Amino acid sequence: MRSAASFLLSLLFLLAPAIVPLGAQAPADPAAYLVTYVEVAPSASGTMTSAFKQYRDASRKEDGYVRFDLREQVGRPGLFSVVETWRDQKAIDAHAAAAHTKRYQDAIRPIRIAGYDERPYKAFAVAPARDGSGQAVHVVAHVDIAGNAAQAEAPSMLRKLAETSRAEPGCLRFDVLQHVMRANHYTIIEVWQDQKSIDAHRAAAHTKEFRELIQPMSGSPLDERWYKGVE
Repeated sequence: MRSAASFLLSLLFLLAPAIVPLGAQAPADPAAYLVTYVEVAPSASGTMTSAFKQYRDASRKEDGYVRFDLREQVGRPGLFSVVETWRDQKAIDAHAAAAHTKRYQDAIRPIRIAGYDERPYKAFAVAPARDGSGQAVHVVAHVDIAGNAAQAEAPSMLRKLAETSRAEPGCLRFDVLQHVMRANHYTIIEVWQDQKSIDAHRAAAHTKEFRELIQPMSGSPLDERWYKGVE
């Protein structure tokens, strides 16, 4: 009996590093994101789209590439949002030095009417996206939290909003990203199957509850912009 017990204890000792304690948090998602805003003259919208597609296609060949998304704001031709997803920060650093990255910047510099507003983010509440039609409605929203107490409460509220919204009919994507250097700044990326599904989401009880609770914690008004996806 003693030898059997000793063997069992030795086995448990060897396996201990691989055992995850109950209640322990899962490893942090290493994915890195760049959320960028680019404004060009409305007449240069096609040029911007073409330059982006060449940039995206060249970037796909890089190690660590995950996906690129280009969106143009509804009712504001020439105002674009670019979201780049990379495996980790190391991949972004290598990408920044790539020749095609410079070519892209050089191509759009003459048509830009504002700076290239690029901001680094990390995953906060992210889940796999679902495929949808070309009629999908895209939303990019910004939430700034003010005050230490609010910053302690807001994360759980944002996670709950993401999880509940993903369960709604017509939700194709609902991700919350957190700014790398400003932990109180979040960007929400939503994609809905159609206008009907996003209208239902906006009227949903959990959406209204979130907005009422988050409003006193916000350092600025909720910045919510609607876009159309550019393939």
